[in-house]
Amino acid sequence: MNATVLYTPPVLALATGLSAWPWDDELTIAAETRSRACGSTLKLGIDLDSEGRVARLGLRCQACAIGQAAAAIFAGAAEGRTLDAIVRDGEAIARWLAGSDEMPDWPGLEVIAPAAAYPGRHGAIMLPWNAAAALLPTA
Repeated sequence: MNATVLYTPPVLALATGLSAWPWDDELTIAAETRSRACGSTLKLGIDLDSEGRVARLGLRCQACAIGQAAAAIFAGAAEGRTLDAIVRDGEAIARWLAGSDEMPDWPGLEVIAPAAAYPGRHGAIMLPWNAAAALLPTA
């Protein structure tokens, strides 16, 4: 793997920007996911508004810079979306990573697009969307 291709300044900026979504034990619903491929973990907590849209979220992420950047990309666009829509977008991202679909229209995803060529990073990329899917039954 060529780290210079994956760990670009925009990726590293996103990874260090996760502090914008700090974990808060007061968040209404939460789920934690783990990548079987690399062991990365992510805990996602959210509050939904009266229309079932993400009103606030917090993250606790232990992942490589790609996983952290993916979490920041997720968090930057999740507010205002329903969990159903987020899960559908996550399914589209999984298809894209598998090579069977075009890159979905999730804001910022292009920053980590080179990681699609590295299957070992796919689990870390999917962490926030997988956590959102785990929240669906509790919402």
